[in-house]
Amino acid sequence: MIPADTLSMESGQVQPSHPHSWTNYYQAVAGRPPRETLITALDAFATEPLTESAARFAVDLGCGNGRDTVELLRRNWLVLAVDGEREAIAQLNQRSGIDLSRLETRVQPFESLMLPPAVDLINASFSLPFCQPDQFPTLWQKIVTALRPGGRFCGHLFGDRDSWTKYPNRTHHTRSQVDELLLPFEIEQLEEEEHPGKTALGEEKYWHIYNIVARRKSPSSD
Repeated sequence: MIPADTLSMESGQVQPSHPHSWTNYYQAVAGRPPRETLITALDAFATEPLTESAARFAVDLGCGNGRDTVELLRRNWLVLAVDGEREAIAQLNQRSGIDLSRLETRVQPFESLMLPPAVDLINASFSLPFCQPDQFPTLWQKIVTALRPGGRFCGHLFGDRDSWTKYPNRTHHTRSQVDELLLPFEIEQLEEEEHPGKTALGEEKYWHIYNIVARRKSPSSD
């Protein structure tokens, strides 16, 4: 789910934008565990009984080559995995030991994203900041609308002190803006992370990140 002219990030790591670099990037991040925000959300669901016999359904936005998708499948979720890079989806579909009958994949950019209704979980690990700023409000409304009451969003947003604010095609938020985005939710985790570091490609970078797990309120209580 990454515009072609940007770099993207998984768990504090930069993905290259040039096609010849994708293979090296995916090799570099192979074997990394699922993100903590996803684990927190899944553990919260595990304490709640299923209202129906059907399995829970998640959408993994900007799934990359599947580090979070694999964990969802391991826990017997049905998953729609979406990414803007064909190589990411190809590698996900080639992973061994996953139940492909529970997985649907799409190569699709944010701008044309259509989400199904009544989703239990929308996971967006380090992908939403790469939505064009003028497209972000529409994208966020799609996420809120797609989640059923009691469903969860988990993922990350970039803060306004992140060093990538210099790139005009990325979306950053102040803390007050994040609070406003989360008004339709009961906040279960909202941690603000801020520190210098490096990307996977060795670039010096200052990270300002919001780690989020939030439960959708019923529309009448929004």
